[in-house]
Amino acid sequence: MNKSSLFLILGLGFLSSSCALFAPKQGSTGSPFDTYTEDLSVNRITFTDLDDIQLTQPEVVPSASSGSLAVDGDLAVAIQRNIDKNRSERTWSGFTVLVYSGVDREQAFKTRNELFTQFPDLKPDLQYQQPRYLLKVGKFLNRIEAQTHYYQLREKFPMARIIQDRFQREGYVNPDPIDDGERPNQVTGGRL
Repeated sequence: MNKSSLFLILGLGFLSSSCALFAPKQGSTGSPFDTYTEDLSVNRITFTDLDDIQLTQPEVVPSASSGSLAVDGDLAVAIQRNIDKNRSERTWSGFTVLVYSGVDREQAFKTRNELFTQFPDLKPDLQYQQPRYLLKVGKFLNRIEAQTHYYQLREKFPMARIIQDRFQREGYVNPDPIDDGERPNQVTGGRL
């Protein structure tokens, strides 16, 4: 017999004898948790039977006009009020892709020109907010809509990012001309 077969026989013998150590004993009835009990009835939520409670439902009376409920008129008024409020606001909140933000005017115009040549279908918006120039692309209602342009622009302009912005509402009609800078100066009576 060579050494490897001798070690194999000894290893199998040791393994079979060690498994016998972990086998359950003959006199044992099972798990030590078989005798465990706990009463949780004091902590449980109890509900009264529904048979004991008198349930009364209010009677729904349809209005005289084609079976619609009275809530429909109130709902129509609330919706119209919301539409009018939205139309009267000058700006709306959304998202845009910011391609460049910095104080260097030449770099801002250079980036805008690169954007024109690389992506002729996009309309960049170059703004000056003292002391920096902002080059933005797109007006989107939510961030997901902005991501399509963002992934296109990120390849050429790695500093591009999506930001929140406020946009001027197109077709805005100011119902109150005082808000358009027509407010008279209280001291001199002239315009501000």
